[in-house]
Amino acid sequence: MSQMPQQAALSKCPSCAEPVESGDLFCGACGYDLSVVPAPPQDHPTLTMTTPEPAGLGDTPAHGHEHGSGVRFDRPEDPEEYPLQAPDPRAAADAADATGAVPAAPDAPEADPSQVCVACRAGRVDSDGYCENCGHAQPRERDHVERESGPVAAVSDRGLRHHRNEDAFTVGHTALSDGTPATLAIVCDGVSSATRPDDASLAAARTAGDALLAALPRGTHPQAAMHEAIVAAAQAVDALAGEPATAREHTPHQNAPACTIVGAIIASGLLVVGWVGDSRAYWVPDDRTAPAARLTEDDSWAAQMVAAGLMSEAEAYADERAHAITGWLGADAYELEPHTASFKPDRPGVVVVCTDGLWNYAETAEEMSEAVPADAALRPLHSARVLVGHALDGGGHDNVTVAVLPFPAPPQGAGSA
Repeated sequence: MSQMPQQAALSKCPSCAEPVESGDLFCGACGYDLSVVPAPPQDHPTLTMTTPEPAGLGDTPAHGHEHGSGVRFDRPEDPEEYPLQAPDPRAAADAADATGAVPAAPDAPEADPSQVCVACRAGRVDSDGYCENCGHAQPRERDHVERESGPVAAVSDRGLRHHRNEDAFTVGHTALSDGTPATLAIVCDGVSSATRPDDASLAAARTAGDALLAALPRGTHPQAAMHEAIVAAAQAVDALAGEPATAREHTPHQNAPACTIVGAIIASGLLVVGWVGDSRAYWVPDDRTAPAARLTEDDSWAAQMVAAGLMSEAEAYADERAHAITGWLGADAYELEPHTASFKPDRPGVVVVCTDGLWNYAETAEEMSEAVPADAALRPLHSARVLVGHALDGGGHDNVTVAVLPFPAPPQGAGSA
């Protein structure tokens, strides 16, 4: 396999598109190994959509819709493998547990362990997070994140193919104005073809979570609070496009920061979901003989094709354009009108809120129900870990984020929606 001519002809990194020079062994921006260059991915241009917008969720009330015909591809087609910037620190921890210590490379210099490269175990890590010896980028704090807040929990993982985690989440619990407990989760997926997608998802998740934790105790109805939280999140992402001019200096060809968002609130026997984009929420009852349900409809090319009757769901999601999104948060998005829906389940269960890094491996409600552990309502953090593991076992092609919210048995006599 001839690689040197291919390497010599490189003008930009095939992973992040940053300019590189012919003698570079690693990309200075993302640490990509330039000695093994995959075939260039297919070009996915921005398209203009003229098909009708996706249908709503049947009889569920108060759905907003995204107005506009834009479409953007979340990310270019992945190469077969991404070289990891550094061994997964979880694997290193496993080795330490098994042997009692992680062996250092011969003649490794004495140094603060936190400053030593986890790849070569010899070089020091510079202030930018790269090894001065082998050039590998070091694991980031967001590569794997776990949180619990009262009865709700979430886990986010970089996955096995991407060099950073562009997902973000917020989980929380509070009380309504009458003292009734409320739990919430917000999950956001950065649009990889945009500038600073990781910043976009983090800003949206934090802003929406803070908005809900402020609005619910004031007596704002949960569905109105969800709508306002998504609007606030959109404004936070919009603001990133104006941060300072140097923010886009290295990536002038990219779009404004952007992300998807999905959230859920459980309070007073009510289940509220809200979303923009293709991140999803699922309902999984404790009694698995009862049907599970998908609570959201994607803002995506595939969903539009199905809604227009032009393709079956299987055909649409098998198409390479399936994950082109038609709704997102960001300064270059079309008119924003968040989708929200309210439900009153008649039995206990859990709500699974996730990015497509999970639902790509459990797409239907039935598949998601099978993947969710039977004791999910009792062990939400464990269940979130299991679901992330399900995605990694399936290939981990994307960042994976999932929140699990237990829904308690409704008061006697409560109806269902």
